[in-house]
Amino acid sequence: MIIEGRAVVIEAADVNTDVLYPGPYLNIDDPEKMKDYLFEGLDPSLRGLLGGPTVLMVGRNFGGGSSREHVPLAMKAWGIGAVVGRSFSRIFFRNCINLGLPAMACPPAVDAAAPDSEIRIDAEAGVVEVDGASHQATVLPPFLVDMVRCGGLVPYVRRRLGS
Repeated sequence: MIIEGRAVVIEAADVNTDVLYPGPYLNIDDPEKMKDYLFEGLDPSLRGLLGGPTVLMVGRNFGGGSSREHVPLAMKAWGIGAVVGRSFSRIFFRNCINLGLPAMACPPAVDAAAPDSEIRIDAEAGVVEVDGASHQATVLPPFLVDMVRCGGLVPYVRRRLGS
């Protein structure tokens, strides 16, 4: 599975989901409407950098805090094809995978990325290219790559059950 896009960089460490998508907007269930509130508590101007194929390059322990599926859903609605980070909170990582958004740990790629860098990810090989330079990421197990390819946990299970 190959993912390509331009980098949007969030360098801060320990960014939690409560600022990525604040509580007052949790009653919205349409990802197209969720887009309007992504990054609302962090830096709303980041939304102006989104659109088209994008890869978020993020700092250490990204996505801690509350388990908010709104974050990866809004990211996907914006066209974010993957999140590459120094590290992720466990619940954010699984929410991404369960909703079909690849999340990979690759600190050297995050170090190399600048705003608008060209990013190419080979999820099966665990390789993240930044402006043509290759970096080895933590390789996702094949079943997680397959889960993302299917669109997330629910479609993956449906396919496996034959329904």
